[in-house]
Amino acid sequence: MNKTALPDHGAPWSEIEPRMRAMAAGDVKWRDGRTGLYIFNAGPELEQVQKAGYTMFSSENGLGPAAFPSLAEMERQIVATGLKLLNAPEGAAGGMTSGGTESIFMAVKTARDHARAKRGATTGLNVIVPSTAHPAFDKAGMVMDIEIRRIPVRDLLADVEAMEAAIDANTLMIVGSAPCFPFGLLDPIEALSEVALRKKVWLHVDACVGGYLAPFVRMNGAELAPFDFALPGVLSISGDLHKYGYASKGASTVFFRSKELHDYMGFDAGPWPLGRMITPTLAGTRPGGAISSAWAVMQYLGVDGYRAKQKLVTDAREKIEAGVKKLGFRVLGKPQLGIIAFTHDSVNVMNIYVQMYKRGWFTATLLDPPALHLMLSPKHNEVAHEYLADLEAALASADEGAGGKAAGYAS
Repeated sequence: MNKTALPDHGAPWSEIEPRMRAMAAGDVKWRDGRTGLYIFNAGPELEQVQKAGYTMFSSENGLGPAAFPSLAEMERQIVATGLKLLNAPEGAAGGMTSGGTESIFMAVKTARDHARAKRGATTGLNVIVPSTAHPAFDKAGMVMDIEIRRIPVRDLLADVEAMEAAIDANTLMIVGSAPCFPFGLLDPIEALSEVALRKKVWLHVDACVGGYLAPFVRMNGAELAPFDFALPGVLSISGDLHKYGYASKGASTVFFRSKELHDYMGFDAGPWPLGRMITPTLAGTRPGGAISSAWAVMQYLGVDGYRAKQKLVTDAREKIEAGVKKLGFRVLGKPQLGIIAFTHDSVNVMNIYVQMYKRGWFTATLLDPPALHLMLSPKHNEVAHEYLADLEAALASADEGAGGKAAGYAS
């Protein structure tokens, strides 16, 4: 029988802390840069700010702006920053959520409620996404009884012509990723914007990975195709603060081209004995620490700090891209941000993954096509040479048909 978490008698923290550290002994050594997913490691100083900022407001509840105007003001400033970074027009609006899945869910919910109000559309709705779009869209479809139509990609990018052909009178939304998680590639959002305007449908850009990375990569001189509110067809964007915004977990943002659209995002539930229950997101309680940590990190880094961190990310990607090509791997597409996926035409990459796992690397794999996958952090710029050295050794020792466990990705 498993031990329960609740003992008969309490223990002092001095006893509890070492037990918790012992439990973590088998976890991946992410502070050493040995993981390529789940963690966004921007260094110990930023980790300290992240945690201290969270702790200061860990007991406060963002659901109560009248009780905690400090959190409300932090959220306003965070949202204003995101809107500016994503070239939002005057009058745009948005809010914070618990993560990318909730941001995507709220974008779909907002579009649905807007369609109900303006078009009387209630049933049989569909959302058209490229096959590389995040499964959060499928979750939203399951909950709201909306059909999610996944359209095969062309050259790993959204097939704009095929997506347009799939639009019908019940289409609620079309989607592009900036970038998609599997390959780290920016879909042709400009072309999707033209389709959205022509067909009069909602275009959502899932920039959960790139929303707080791409603007600074562009500031650093990279030529990135337009993907944000600078394109007139884009009505909403999701962007995760706990990814390349380097905030503590549980922090994302969702933005809308206008306050009029944003007004359809919230929930007004009731009646009940306390009256109406009005919430801006799906959650009731909203952890204050997720808001305060994001605000603190933004204050700590500023534009210059983000530019420096994001350059480390792209430098790491360039080093690894060049290194894997020398080893005979084939990079999938032309990544420009922090994700890279690569395969090998003569060696089973799943066997290589197993060898890398044995060497202490916890990364991800793709199944279609089979490939190794890395989501890079600033820390990886320091350890790229270690990764490539181990990859060379793993390539030499990988045998066809070797068994092992590969990691996918969970939101």
